[in-house]
Amino acid sequence: MLRVQKMKITKLLFLLTVPFLFASLSDANAYIEKKTAVVRIMNKAAGKSQTITIPVRKQTNFEKLTLTVRTCKQTDPFQPEDFFMFIEILKKSEGRIFSNWMSRNEPGDNPLQNADYDLWLVKCE
Repeated sequence: MLRVQKMKITKLLFLLTVPFLFASLSDANAYIEKKTAVVRIMNKAAGKSQTITIPVRKQTNFEKLTLTVRTCKQTDPFQPEDFFMFIEILKKSEGRIFSNWMSRNEPGDNPLQNADYDLWLVKCE
């Protein structure tokens, strides 16, 4: 009898905690979609960097590069601030040189590695 009561209590506790578990998981990955990405590009040969704004889903040309930001997201305001973008970069002489996610807080995770240019995300607006 006591064993049956323990099993019922265990099942009840499990059923009560599952909704809270799923609620916390869904809130953990909340992002705010933004319409533009602000990126900084450095031309290594010229030794100059420039900050430009790129509209999401529009091609933007910069010197020898064609940049297309597919999405730009900001973390939920209740989490530590970070920005993410998915960007595709084509160079006229080489074709696609980069297609990946970039994070403002972790620029070294997925950097653009090109002999002529460095590029990193500043923020999403």
